[in-house]
Amino acid sequence: MNGGLVTLRRSLIALTVLSILGTAFELATERHWQTWEQLLPWSALVLLATGVALPALHDSPRVIVAVRGLAVAVVLVALFGVYAHVAANYESGLLDQRYAGTWETLPVISRWWYALTKSVGPAPPLAPGMLAQTAFLLLLSTFARRTSERNGPASPAVVHRQSHPS
Repeated sequence: MNGGLVTLRRSLIALTVLSILGTAFELATERHWQTWEQLLPWSALVLLATGVALPALHDSPRVIVAVRGLAVAVVLVALFGVYAHVAANYESGLLDQRYAGTWETLPVISRWWYALTKSVGPAPPLAPGMLAQTAFLLLLSTFARRTSERNGPASPAVVHRQSHPS
């Protein structure tokens, strides 16, 4: 792997690790472990940490496919998290003092918009997006590899052509 790709890959992995730690800190400060749904982001963080560790232990095409699968699984968890947060906000619309008297008469699109933008409810819909962003960083790190690396080291001629395009 040439120096630029090594630096890019290591940088993406470092950002992934920082994002995992930051998300874990945020979840801990919010005491985000009261229900099974609140445990999902914790399991997603475990998947992300596994995805960071696996290539460090054995960097093979199979491992890279597995890491990509883990990243996709985390994106799915994140999408569920966005939905769960928006739905919780939507349900709390009736309790919001600004909308309690009019919530049921508002157009459905307006109610969902208020829930999505956190105009009602306490759940931050973008918080699960941090998991998705972290998964995308991990996914991008798997693409910062030379194709020839999958079949062993590149020949000097291939390395020379890659560093000096004609």
